[in-house]
Amino acid sequence: MKDIIGFWGYPEPSLIKKYKTLYPNANWVDLDIDFNYPKISILPEAYCSIIKNIFNNAFYLKERLIAILAPVGKDKCDSAFFAVQILKENGFNIEISYFEDVLPLDKLPNTPISKSNLPLKEKIEKITANIIEEKDYSNLPECKAEFGFWGVPPNDLSVLEIFPNSTHVFGWSRCVEAKNPANIELEMFVDENLPTVFFAQTFCAKNQLAKYLANKYNGLYIDIDGVPTNSVKAKIEAFLRLR
Repeated sequence: MKDIIGFWGYPEPSLIKKYKTLYPNANWVDLDIDFNYPKISILPEAYCSIIKNIFNNAFYLKERLIAILAPVGKDKCDSAFFAVQILKENGFNIEISYFEDVLPLDKLPNTPISKSNLPLKEKIEKITANIIEEKDYSNLPECKAEFGFWGVPPNDLSVLEIFPNSTHVFGWSRCVEAKNPANIELEMFVDENLPTVFFAQTFCAKNQLAKYLANKYNGLYIDIDGVPTNSVKAKIEAFLRLR
């Protein structure tokens, strides 16, 4: 029985609304997440872990998938555009999504989760969960920032447990909370006085931005392929202690 709507990134809101109306009882599954399903050997071994997750999850859930809502524009990446072509050839029902609306920084909605006193891992989880099941977080108390985390949700969220609650979220994750996933001005915005870790998945094009911004703002640049090593964790811990 087909009972799942799969998605990755941040599908255009009207597309989400359309599928919620068509299939009110469907389960929604974020295909970006590593559920430890069997590995599919379609992609190169040295490739983005998030895109690998998409393929592993899609093929494992194929018989239950009603459709996949697939952002492919500036709100996601070229790898997602290529993934759509391969998944279509393998019989998946794909709804392509472009969510490239961009607002000026002074017109953007508030981002209370990114600036809250919640643990960083919980911040990222709430931001991504809010894509499909939108809730009002406007009453979350804002904390005084001591550190920043810039980037996308890591493949292994456990790395976020290293950071104190007083860490504000920047980069694409903050763009998602602001409902502007393609807003490059917001994605490149950070507090220049805040010690910030700039993160991207290994093999992701966002490493270009992460490294550039880390150099510009004297932050720590980190890329992780799948699970963070002890060396990477130690590097982050040292940066947080020394800054």
